[in-house]
Amino acid sequence: MVEIRTRDDVELESPTLVEGLPGVGLVGKIAADHVVDELDMVEYGEITNEGLPPVAVFENDERAVKSPMRLFAAPEADLVVLQSAVPIEAVQADVLVEAFTDWVVENDATPIYLAGVAEEREPGEVPDVHGIATGEAGALLDDAEVPPPAQTGMVQGPGGAFLQEAKERDVDAVGLLVQSDPRFPDPQGAQKLIDAGIEPIAGASIDTDRLVEEAEEIVEQREALMQQLQQAAEEGQQVSTRGMFQ
Repeated sequence: MVEIRTRDDVELESPTLVEGLPGVGLVGKIAADHVVDELDMVEYGEITNEGLPPVAVFENDERAVKSPMRLFAAPEADLVVLQSAVPIEAVQADVLVEAFTDWVVENDATPIYLAGVAEEREPGEVPDVHGIATGEAGALLDDAEVPPPAQTGMVQGPGGAFLQEAKERDVDAVGLLVQSDPRFPDPQGAQKLIDAGIEPIAGASIDTDRLVEEAEEIVEQREALMQQLQQAAEEGQQVSTRGMFQ
């Protein structure tokens, strides 16, 4: 059973919802976490599910134990973010998707589901963002000038599950797709999701400079890792990458 508990003292009116469950390149989670931090969003609710892993989440400078799956809100922007510390594979996905779509319908929310498309990029290469939609939400992508996909494919992971549910129930929903290297966290992909999709669709101003800095740092780490692996292959040695992207 899934239960979504929200605060009564936070007022929202037909909000935009950003889904940030972990997926390819962690782009959705990185983007969602960044939006929560930059807009200083308040904790709005939590999602309970019998299938959730028995974990207790804690945060810096706070003693309170948190739920691994929570909602955050920015009432002034009429924006909600679904933030999760666990992947959808760790829960009863079909039950969660159905219950959360119920919440979307009941609150007249417009969800933006985020997905990374597994595709390796050269270091520093700017990823492309494309948009798909269900119901009448394609107009939002047109207004934001987000192009449709350049080729045929399918969305897997949490974004795909939510979008399929939205399609079956004729719910207006947006899917933002960004090229992501599945081997590494991808803050550059997350930045593009925010700049090219979330910001114009939600109508919120979200600074992504910090994500640019993180992207540059990760690119440097990736290059160093590749050099280590190449050298190891040439010399027949083993290289320890413990602590790097595990």
